[in-house]
Amino acid sequence: MATLGDALAAARRSSGLLARWMEAHDPDLAARVQAAAGDRGETLDGYARDALAEFDHRATAEDWARLTSRLRDADDPGRVCLLDMVRWRLTAEAAAPATEMRAHGRHP
Repeated sequence: MATLGDALAAARRSSGLLARWMEAHDPDLAARVQAAAGDRGETLDGYARDALAEFDHRATAEDWARLTSRLRDADDPGRVCLLDMVRWRLTAEAAAPATEMRAHGRHP
């Protein structure tokens, strides 16, 4: 079985490997990500790679502290990191419409 690092490297070169890795490790999350990626016209692999970049640029200190704590106790820190960052992106995107509406004086 490929490691997370192998999956991420291969995902840059070809489509599908990261999707298969995620489906094997968290099928429910993979289905949610596939749906969100499809809504954005992306592949699951692209969505997951973007989640890593977005977390790096937009996560709060609290988000980082939570992730760091989970990584410290994890058997597979790479798996925890990827899956948590993808979950974070899904949550951020779900909250974004309501946040944008409040910013414009509208309430959901």
